[in-house]
Amino acid sequence: MLGTFSLVTPTEILFGRGFIDQLNDRAAKLGSRALIVHGKNPGRLSVVFKSLTSIDIVQTLTIEKEPDLNTLTAAIDQGKSLGVDLVLGIGGGSVMDSAKVLAAMLPSHTDLLSHLEVVGSGLPLSARRLPLILVPTTSGTGAEVTRNAVIDVVEAQRKVSLRDNQLLPDLALVDPALTDNCPKQVSLYSGLDAVTQVIEPYLSSRSNLFTDMLCKEAIPKGLLALKQLMEGESKGARDALAQVSLFGGLALANSGLGVVHGIAGPLGSLCGAPHGAICGALLPAGIAANRDNVVEAGHKARVDDVIRWIAEVFEVSEGQALQYFREWIAQNGLPGLASIGVTEEHILSATQAAVGASSMKANPVVLPTEIIENVMRQSL
Repeated sequence: MLGTFSLVTPTEILFGRGFIDQLNDRAAKLGSRALIVHGKNPGRLSVVFKSLTSIDIVQTLTIEKEPDLNTLTAAIDQGKSLGVDLVLGIGGGSVMDSAKVLAAMLPSHTDLLSHLEVVGSGLPLSARRLPLILVPTTSGTGAEVTRNAVIDVVEAQRKVSLRDNQLLPDLALVDPALTDNCPKQVSLYSGLDAVTQVIEPYLSSRSNLFTDMLCKEAIPKGLLALKQLMEGESKGARDALAQVSLFGGLALANSGLGVVHGIAGPLGSLCGAPHGAICGALLPAGIAANRDNVVEAGHKARVDDVIRWIAEVFEVSEGQALQYFREWIAQNGLPGLASIGVTEEHILSATQAAVGASSMKANPVVLPTEIIENVMRQSL
């Protein structure tokens, strides 16, 4: 029944410009000895570190790329003896996913691999996680409100998830000011990821009333905000894209994703390109694949909605919308998968893994192997 659904969300979400000023007081209520996981941009972090006057920062961990199993295992081993009672993740999706893993595994007596999907046993967490606060500094992944952490297992050439409701934080604090003046390329890649993560849950076979309410507002809002940011810095557009990213995280956590993310996971592990860039390069062809293959009338109407919103934002006809969108993405710095290092060999290796990817299970139609491969080829 359309009217039935279940929801998973963090304990609390704070969204608003200037809300970073509340971080110290909120953190002090949860713990006193903190591990802070952060990105590599010190300027964006200085305001955060200065505000934590009531917290003893006993360890910091810099995440410069998507987290891998070996790096996280070493950080867990190092952190177990430090008496950490609070974990803060302040950065992009990779940072927040790493913080989730550390909060979950520092109190645990089991090894991380045993809890991973696909390459591990997928066991539920064996201990209650540490208190956890997540603060995004980019607008893209929505990882601050999702219940999984994506981990690159290099030896298996796969990106897999640690997935458990405990990975939802005690507090997701989203202050759009932390994204101001983000470099154009980062804004494009992360913004395309944010847009993808409201489009795919809207098209998902698991969509529901809650996710529809989020996505119907967020899809045109995200497209417009990203278009504005490619034209110049705008606080209004930053605020809008931060909201879209948050809505995308809530939506995907409750209705799943689709073909774009189904391909992006294995392809990213093989080529090492940024996740948001892969999603952005694949998005027009992914929408087209669903348009050309969905049969059920309700799913067709949803694909038509997405194409109409793209056409309205970019002021083109619906028949031109997907081609124009792809050209616009290319003109703003992402010509295609080849430009970020994807090769023919990567496509051949990723195709079969994509067919069985967890994200693919929520796509509105089962796509044959040759169509999945063709989505990548069209996106080169």
